[in-house]
Amino acid sequence: MSGDETAVLDRIVDDETAVLLLEDDGEVVDQVTLPVDRLPADGRTDGAVYDLEMDDGDVVSLSYRADETASRRESAQNRFDRLAERLDDK
Repeated sequence: MSGDETAVLDRIVDDETAVLLLEDDGEVVDQVTLPVDRLPADGRTDGAVYDLEMDDGDVVSLSYRADETASRRESAQNRFDRLAERLDDK
């Protein structure tokens, strides 16, 4: 893959390797791994969203999208809250 990609931090393995899932229209299409020290400290949490620039499969640059990360977390929390309410009604 080459060009700009949206990636989401899936996990950090052994405090050394970050696994990022690449998305296309909200669907996971691939994954890349990076040394965790390439990620900004405030973006080292599961679900953090990044813009990646790739060239021949290598990550050339990445930028943390704090606003998008917060928006996705809020949306997930809202879904969870709605499901919990429906379970409480039963």
